[in-house]
Amino acid sequence: MELALGDILSIRKRNKKVCEIPFNSTNKYQVSIHETEDPNDPRHLMVMKGAPERILDRCSTIFIGGKEKVLDEEMKEAFNNAYLELGGLGERVLGFCDFLLPSDKFPLGFKFDGDDPNFPLTGLRFVGLMSMIDPPRAAVPDAVAKCRSAGIKVIMVTGDHPITAKAIAKSVGIISEGNETIEDIAQRLNIPVAEVNPREAKAAVVHGGELRDLSGDQLDEILRYHTEIVFARTSPQQKLIIVEGCQRMGAIVAVTGDGVNDSPALKKADIGVAMGIAGSDVSKQAADMILLDDNFASIVTGVEEGRLIFDNLKKSIAYTLTSNIPEISPFLAFILCDIPLPLGTVTILCIDLGTDMYNQLFVVGVFFSGRGGGTLVLTIVQLLCDHQVPAISLAYEEAESDIMKRRPRNPFKDNLVPAISLAYEEAETDIMQQSPRNPLTESLVNASPPQNVPAISLAYEEAESDIMKRQPRNPFTDKLVNER
Repeated sequence: MELALGDILSIRKRNKKVCEIPFNSTNKYQVSIHETEDPNDPRHLMVMKGAPERILDRCSTIFIGGKEKVLDEEMKEAFNNAYLELGGLGERVLGFCDFLLPSDKFPLGFKFDGDDPNFPLTGLRFVGLMSMIDPPRAAVPDAVAKCRSAGIKVIMVTGDHPITAKAIAKSVGIISEGNETIEDIAQRLNIPVAEVNPREAKAAVVHGGELRDLSGDQLDEILRYHTEIVFARTSPQQKLIIVEGCQRMGAIVAVTGDGVNDSPALKKADIGVAMGIAGSDVSKQAADMILLDDNFASIVTGVEEGRLIFDNLKKSIAYTLTSNIPEISPFLAFILCDIPLPLGTVTILCIDLGTDMYNQLFVVGVFFSGRGGGTLVLTIVQLLCDHQVPAISLAYEEAESDIMKRRPRNPFKDNLVPAISLAYEEAETDIMQQSPRNPLTESLVNASPPQNVPAISLAYEEAESDIMKRQPRNPFTDKLVNER
C-alpha cells in the first residue's frame, strides 16, 4: 500500500476515524467511518472489509473501470470465479467495499454508534478483492506426516473459506495426495453431490454453516468414518462442539489456539496448547501448555519426548519392582507376621553383593564393623535402595527407532507397570497348562518357572504389539546397550 499511495500514517491523519465496528467471528467484517480530506466534500466515507461472501451480500453496485455499475448476476459470477481461483491457490482473500454517507443525514459532528449502528450497512459499493499468502512453516508437512505414522489424527479447524482451507490442508499433508472429498468424487463422476456415498470419501471439508445443522450423531459419523477432516468458516462455539465430539469417541484431544475465541476449546480439551508469541493472555491462561516458538512441529517433538519418558519409566519401574519385591517381602513378613526369615541378613547381603557390588560395599562394611544391632533395619533400607544404579541408567535410554510409528497407547488398558499383571496372567496360564511333575525326573529346582527370578523374568516378556512394524536395526548405531 505504501508503494502505491505513499505514507500510510499521514493518510490516516488526514482522514480522521470517527467510528469503528471491530471484526468479530460472527459478522466476519470490520467497518470504519472517516472524515475525508476533501474540503469541498463534507460527506463521511464508510469503508468495510472482511469475508468476501459477506461483503458481496451487502453490496448493490460495483466500482469497475472508474465507473459505478449495478452488481448483476454476471458480475457475481465473475466474483465467484476470481474467489475460487485465488482461494484454490491457498491464499487468504479479503473483500472491500465503501459508501459515502449523505451529508444531510450524517453531517460533520454526527454521533455514530458502533455498538448499535445508526448508519446503513447495506446497499454498499463493491471495490474489489485482495489476496494474501500466508505460507505454512517448512517443518509442518513433516510434522503432520509424523503424527499420521504415530496414529495421531490431525483435524484442521479454521475460519478461512473452505476452498482456501482445502488448499492449505493439501499443501501441508492434512489431506493426503489422492484422497478425495465428496465434492471431488461428484466432480470426477459428473454426478450431484447428494448421490455420492459419504463413506466413499476418506477426506471431508465441512463448512461451518453445515456444521450448525448437524446433530451429534451426524458429527460423530463424520469424525469416525473420515480419516482426514477440515472444518472451515467455524465459530468459537463450533470449535467447542468439535472437541466434545472427539472426546465422545474416547480420543485424547489436544487443541491449539491463539485468540480469545479459542479459550473455550482450549479449556475443554484434554491438552490445551496456546501460542507463546502470537497468543493472547486469555488463551495462555486457559491452556495447559504454551509453545514458545509458535511452531506446530514442536508439539510433535513433545509427543516423541513424552513417549520416550513413558517407555523409560516402564523399564525402570519394572526392573526395580521385579528385583526388590521378592527380596523385601520376607523381611516385611518377618516384622509383621513373625515368620522366620528364609534367608539371613548376611546371606541376602551376599546375594546382593554378587549382583550389585557397587551398592553393597558400604552396607557390608558397616555390618562387619561390629554394629550388628541395626542389621535388620540397615538391610531393609539397603534393599529399598538396591538396584537403583541400573534402574536409573534405564531412564537415560535413547528412543527406539520406531517410537513415532507406534499406535497411541490405550489409557484404560496400557498401564505404566504391565509386568505385575503379566506375571499373574502368565502364572495362571502356566499352572493350568503344565502337566503333572514326574517326581523321579523333575526336581524342585527346575520345576519352578523362570519368571520367579527377577532378572530372568524380563527375558520372558511378551512381544510388543508393533514388533513386526519396526524398521530393521542399524548394526552400526543400534547397540544392545545404548550409550548416552
